[in-house]
Amino acid sequence: MEPTSHTVSGAPRPVVAKPSRRDFLRAGARVSLGLGVGLSSLDWLTSCTKLADHRIAPWDELASKLQGALVRPGAASFSELSTPWALQYASTIPQAIAQCRTEADVQTCIQWAKANSMPIVARSGGHSYGGYSLTTGLMINVSALNTFTYEPTTGLATVGSGARNRTIFTQCKPLDRAIPHGRCYEVGVAGLVLGGGIGFDMRLHGLTCDALRETRIVLADGRMLTCNEKENADLFWACRGAGGGNFGIHTSFTFDTFPVGTITTFNLVWTDRLADTFAAIQTMTLSAPDTLGIKVSITAQKQAGASVLSLSILGHFVGSEADLRSLIAPILTVQKPAEQTIQIAPYWDGQQLITEEGRPEYSHERSRFVKGQLSDEAVRQIILNLKNWPGTSKAATWKYFLLGGQIDARSPTDMAFVHRGYSMLSSIELEWTPADDAALLAKNEQWLTGFHNQMEAYTSSYCYQNFIDPSQEGYLQAYYGTNLPRLQAIKRKYDPENLFNYPQSIPV
Repeated sequence: MEPTSHTVSGAPRPVVAKPSRRDFLRAGARVSLGLGVGLSSLDWLTSCTKLADHRIAPWDELASKLQGALVRPGAASFSELSTPWALQYASTIPQAIAQCRTEADVQTCIQWAKANSMPIVARSGGHSYGGYSLTTGLMINVSALNTFTYEPTTGLATVGSGARNRTIFTQCKPLDRAIPHGRCYEVGVAGLVLGGGIGFDMRLHGLTCDALRETRIVLADGRMLTCNEKENADLFWACRGAGGGNFGIHTSFTFDTFPVGTITTFNLVWTDRLADTFAAIQTMTLSAPDTLGIKVSITAQKQAGASVLSLSILGHFVGSEADLRSLIAPILTVQKPAEQTIQIAPYWDGQQLITEEGRPEYSHERSRFVKGQLSDEAVRQIILNLKNWPGTSKAATWKYFLLGGQIDARSPTDMAFVHRGYSMLSSIELEWTPADDAALLAKNEQWLTGFHNQMEAYTSSYCYQNFIDPSQEGYLQAYYGTNLPRLQAIKRKYDPENLFNYPQSIPV
């Protein structure tokens, strides 16, 4: 996700008074120190507005220098371009959106913004979980940089930074090849790879960042750099796991690809005996071959005032339907599923069966990496918390993506993505709609915080940076662990004035 503000709640914020000059200076100091304590995204964005609103930016000058369009409020396309995936942050409106068509456009925007003291943010897919692809200044939108080229002699695919998972699906299908991709069509490839990149292929082929061989990036001083293992290798190291919004604006990525054939997709749902069934699922997944990519979910929804739970497994298996059925047979001996879909298909047709659109929504997700097996007590607490969910008009889900395999072929220091050696990436997702009032959302956020904090005893203190979480305490350590000091040194080298910053960015 791209640079996706410390908030107590992921819910829509009430209108608040603008901060005083003293408040702003204190907030700015917190951002500079990377503390994020007591500083919300609204506070941060309001502070940016105070800087920008007291002067008239020469927008016509910028527009005249761009090959792409400069879109201002009131334009027909402005609302669609400015709306984020995380709708609770949609009230933050940029003063202009630059639709960059070339690398030179990105350079022009950065240089103009520096000359005019204008806050900037880059956007590709806009799926920042914390709303960090928003600004009250200039939004540098790279979605038009969505080219795709494939070199058959090397097996390398180069995509523009505006490409989305949908682009990968469309362009790779005729090639019968793939890169480790995500599972939401509208998610930007840039945000996906720069923070790691999880998906159902990761156990067999590694994370998206593991497949990255080169990237091009525009720095704060306007220079365009090519980064790979030989050129600007330190920055290349940092971009693979910590690149989202921290060091510059990327314009392209080059990936290794792998051949694909047929897969067996599956979606099974249970509504009874969840603890026993979950235990069987967990035993199966933790001994499964790398050819299995799976997400295990326990979901709560309100019916007649009570939380009704269901358990599901979703994913794909690189192998035959018979082999998959043999793999899951021990689960089915516990009980038969209430719903079951198992289907063999060509790889890309199969992906369409297990992929989500990724449309804008209201949600707050909090993650934990897990080592080994969850204890019976941990599972009991998961189910108990979901039964005690306060409820919204949508749902609440605890889930895990199975890790291991080729993810662990790399060490935690091989690149900035430090989270190696874990069995699962777990998360708790809270969803709501505008029909849910502020008091109810406050109860839900309190519940989510308590649930998230409680699970640390059974998991770890480390969190996934692409599920960037405005409420996470100690987020820098949680996202980057022992790689943080090296990342800060690289930040000082390539962005010493901290042009690329947001409430949870790497500080200089």
